[in-house]
Amino acid sequence: MRKRLLIFFILGTWSLCTLPVFGQSLDDIILDIYRAATEFTEVDYEQLQSDLYALHDTPIDLNHTSDEELSQLRFLSLRQIDDILLYADKHPFVSLYELRLIPSLEDYEIRDLLPFVRISNQQSETLHQQPSIQEVFAHAHHELLTRVDVRDIEGYEGTDPVYLQARYRFDYRRRVVFGARLQRPPAGKAQDLQYGAYVQLRDPSPHLHTLVAGNFQAGFGQGLVLAPVFHAGKSMYVVSAGQSREGLRYYSSVDGEGLHGAGATFRFRWGKQTRLDASALYSMRRANDSVRHHLLGANITFRHRKLELQFTAVENLWSDSIRPYRDARYNRHYFRGRNQAVIGASVRYNHGWFDLFGEIAIAQNNTPSLFAPALIAGSRFYPCDGVSLIALYRYYSPYFDNAMGYAFSETSRINDENGGYLGFDITRLRRWRFTGYADLFYFSGYKYGLGSDTATLGYDVLAEARYHSQVSDTQWWLSLRARVRKKGSPATFSLRAQWDYTSGPLSLRTTAEANLTRSKTSPLSYGYTVYQDASLDCSRLSSLNTKVPLSVQFRVQWFDAREWTNRLYAYEHDVLYAFSVPATYGLGGRAYLCLRWQIIPRLALYGKLSETIYVRSWYMQKHPSSQGGAGGRLPLRTDIHLLLRATL
Repeated sequence: MRKRLLIFFILGTWSLCTLPVFGQSLDDIILDIYRAATEFTEVDYEQLQSDLYALHDTPIDLNHTSDEELSQLRFLSLRQIDDILLYADKHPFVSLYELRLIPSLEDYEIRDLLPFVRISNQQSETLHQQPSIQEVFAHAHHELLTRVDVRDIEGYEGTDPVYLQARYRFDYRRRVVFGARLQRPPAGKAQDLQYGAYVQLRDPSPHLHTLVAGNFQAGFGQGLVLAPVFHAGKSMYVVSAGQSREGLRYYSSVDGEGLHGAGATFRFRWGKQTRLDASALYSMRRANDSVRHHLLGANITFRHRKLELQFTAVENLWSDSIRPYRDARYNRHYFRGRNQAVIGASVRYNHGWFDLFGEIAIAQNNTPSLFAPALIAGSRFYPCDGVSLIALYRYYSPYFDNAMGYAFSETSRINDENGGYLGFDITRLRRWRFTGYADLFYFSGYKYGLGSDTATLGYDVLAEARYHSQVSDTQWWLSLRARVRKKGSPATFSLRAQWDYTSGPLSLRTTAEANLTRSKTSPLSYGYTVYQDASLDCSRLSSLNTKVPLSVQFRVQWFDAREWTNRLYAYEHDVLYAFSVPATYGLGGRAYLCLRWQIIPRLALYGKLSETIYVRSWYMQKHPSSQGGAGGRLPLRTDIHLLLRATL
């Protein structure tokens, strides 16, 4: 097995020394968007990638779009969306080069935007024109995927390490979308099969705006009442904190995070600047093996010029009483019972140089007479071109507990938190970008996983400087980031430096990251990692007489993390729609090789081979007598992922 890592090192050295360099592929752009949008928040990468691939296959027409459609591009801020719509309304786009005339869009943001937008040559388009059945099937996009993973080959003893997945997607210009999926987890049996399906119709009639059934998601306001799977938490898109424009949409995953039922949105317009949306939904899913969760929800959204008002209400019904484990201190205020009502109202007002937003909600807890409050409010400021500021305050009562909601928060549950957040994003200086935020928060009681038995005061401060240079088709970026964070125990200081270089058909990225942790009960400990990435698109190699439909992504990494609190995360390429952010700790190395081979124009094969070698694992360090095996950290881990994609 150790020979494999040596082979990876040889391939990496050869690729860095002998091949020309290139611009970013679509997969690289999507991975960069995901990395920036979800740096400190757990979201569904598969759903994000599915959405962006759908937008790439059927780009958004900038002259005939809406804020709801543009909000699917997660890297765009609300101000940038408003500026694009305002520009298209005053003088429709003639060329995509006109995006450079929008002050709030930087060159690197335009680069991310280009694969997903287009300019229509038609003078007008009628969204509600009903296509014929023949047209729908003639112009629809079909996608069939089969995937096989062999995970942790050495770690499975007498069990099946194979993960299987099959999925199909039908998409007619994002107006008619249907999909189905079947998967079996590793070591699973026939009864462990997970399956799901969804269908979405967009603008099937003049007033019926959206109709979804099967697996779907819903998000309104700031998410205190009902939140989408993709949360707008802390990220490197600093001023996008608290941003939410989702409504009803399909959900292509079957991991149980979405809703399962049906929903509809009706839209009524009075002129171009006034509209009313009314949404209703029903969902039923299993809370566990024996309890079913029914959800009834409704939302009314009124928009007029720069003002937006929303009112949302949901009723949760369980087939049996919810009874969290009472002896646990962290859940003593969690909801208990069979019925729960949650009601909220949100507002947003955009006045050009500032943008006000907020939501207030109440949730029933334990008794019919007890309703606990939650509040989030903030403002974005744009004092001049190239300068964006944000201030956000949230208060979540210890008795507020809503499992279907998620707003801006330090933890994964909006409960018992009081905090303030300040952020800035400065792009006014040519070639430079400065971003950062400071977040101060307070928990009045015990919180799970914080290592503190009393009230906790925490903080999170981050600053990053980035320099960008471009000469012809050659670009390079250099960034330096520092972060100090304390949430309970221990406190962590981390530092990361990254260098990116693209020109021709190869992309290089060198990253070094280190952290220090210290708590009251343990001494100072450290962790660090260094890794090199290289991506090659052989079809763009000018030295070859014929195009080779093959692209390659490669990484070699070394890490040393003394404690579990020093663990390091590094985003990785994977097969299509796969999600890979492994945690590395202990002492060792990791390498992976990803391939994409376009066998024929409508058939592609994706593959990934990854291997981690542990010279010293964190578990073995704590338990010197352990040599791996059951309960121990194995010194070697190998994963193989294969995916076959057919499109029509």
